[in-house]
Order: sequence, then structure tokens, then C-alpha cells
Amino acid sequence: MAKKEKTSFFGKIMGGNVTEEMPEKVAVSHIQETEYEEEELSPEEEVDEQEIAVMPLEPVPQKQEQPAQQNDEWMSDYEGQLNIDMYQTKDNVIIKSTIAGVRPEDIDITVANDMVTVKGARKKEENVSEDDYFYQECYWGGFSRSVIVPVDIDSEHIEADLKDGILTIIIPKAAKAKTKKVKVKGL
Repeated sequence: MAKKEKTSFFGKIMGGNVTEEMPEKVAVSHIQETEYEEEELSPEEEVDEQEIAVMPLEPVPQKQEQPAQQNDEWMSDYEGQLNIDMYQTKDNVIIKSTIAGVRPEDIDITVANDMVTVKGARKKEENVSEDDYFYQECYWGGFSRSVIVPVDIDSEHIEADLKDGILTIIIPKAAKAKTKKVKVKGL
């Protein structure tokens, strides 16, 4: 049986040449059970239990709790992602999103090639102390979403409407080039 040499996992992470011999693939029916004898260690190889030193673990320093104002600083650069539905009809691609609490003038829609980007901001109208909240699940602040439209579009005739908290963007599909058959004449 041929032997392959394979570097062990421990050898790979420690950078050593610790290897193990791996047999080639063998059918299960040809494997025989073998008994392994326990190898006796010489007196020099034996480890005396008293020689093993146990190092006490040092306590890991605990992260101190920071005030709420400092913990929220990372969110000042955060922008929420807008959830959308995008589907097609025969002539248009429709994008819909629930944008409750946002005025039309606070929404910016841009089209570049085949990518549509919707940006906006939902602003709090009240100033409520953190201690007075029972639940705080609504997102307030800037949001955006960019999607690639998978069909050719006519970016000159896009319409957008905000009604009852639902933004609807209607993107006309580009007119397909008409296919014309050409008959070949013989001379």
C-alpha cells in the first residue's frame, strides 16, 4: 500500500514539519481490524505529575459600560436601508416602498445607467428622553437604497408618487429595437 505524506493541521498552524502518513483510498471490505499495543515509556520519557506546573489564569479586564451618548455616536454615520418591492409589467418596471412619515420633498431619486437610488430622511417631530421610552423600534434618520434594474429602461420618463405612505416609482422599459427580416435576392 502506497503512503502519502500530509501535513497535519497542527503542523500547518505552528509552521513545523509535523506530518502524518495517510493511506491511499482503500475499499471498506479490505480493511482489517488491528490491535494496538500500549507503548511503554522509558524512565526518561515519563512525566512526573509533580513536574507539571499549573499557571493561574489572570482575570480578563472587563469592558466598562460607557454612557448612552457615547454608545450612540457610531449611529450618527449610519444610514438605514430602505425595503422595496420591484416587479415588471409589460411596459414598466415598478418599485414600491413603504416610507411612512416622510414628506415628498425629503426624498431624492436618482437614475444612473441601470441603477436607481432612493435617498431620504425620516425626522423626529418630538424630542423624547431615552428614559421615557418603553419601546423604541422605529427608525429615524437617513435611509437609502440602490438597485440595479435588470432590463433596459427609459430614464427620461420615470415617474414617482408618494400616496398614503407608499412610494411608487414607475420606470418605463426602453423600446426594443424592432427586428426586421431581410430577404436575400439572387442575381
